[in-house]
Amino acid sequence: MPDITTAIRGCGECPIRHRAVCARCEPDELVELDSMKYYRSFQAGQTVVWSGDKMDFVGSVVSGIASLTQTMEDGRTQMVGLLLPSDFVGRPGRDFAAYDVTATTDLVMCCFRKKPFENLMARTPHLAQRLLEMTLDELDAAREWMLLLGRKTAREKISSLLVIISRRDASLKLKETDGPLTFDLPLTREAMADYLGLTLETVSRQISALKRDGLITLQGKRNITVPDFQALMAETGDDSDGGFWG
Repeated sequence: MPDITTAIRGCGECPIRHRAVCARCEPDELVELDSMKYYRSFQAGQTVVWSGDKMDFVGSVVSGIASLTQTMEDGRTQMVGLLLPSDFVGRPGRDFAAYDVTATTDLVMCCFRKKPFENLMARTPHLAQRLLEMTLDELDAAREWMLLLGRKTAREKISSLLVIISRRDASLKLKETDGPLTFDLPLTREAMADYLGLTLETVSRQISALKRDGLITLQGKRNITVPDFQALMAETGDDSDGGFWG
């Protein structure tokens, strides 16, 4: 379970501050946001919100990963995306959740009471602009996810997911991608298989192949180093700009 006391800190020390919806807020606006915010923690597997539920909050993922899924009438579910640190949950102006949001790993969220946040956004153009930018990034992410699930080979899927996670981790650490990148993989291989539409055996085989080819190194099962980010990018099947949300 996340230690929520480590997440409750001043906005200036927040690990997602430079990427979150509040990234461009002025000091007085941060004070106002602070008056409406609270932190929530969720255990891996716990539901944050069900599709169709009334949402009285919006917020940002501080640490951990959550999944967005949609359930069909016959009970089948489809994972439609991942929420990584700094991603925004909820939509101002919409009262009900569009998707199930589930903690994939232990999760900490910085939440804002919805109505006060909407009122602040109406008075703060650059807060609304930042949210628009994040919404457009989310649209790009959805399109990339369609490609990832529909057309890519198993090797390309695994490479793409590692690129997505390593790029986000580097961005949060304010680190360039022109050197080796080391990060802890937040997903089990079982979760990777489920999300990518692969078998567990295929995921393990592809990770072993990437390791054998020198594209990644492993310390244990979760700690991964990407020696050459561009070389891993070349395995994703995308063009040179990557097409990924960062």
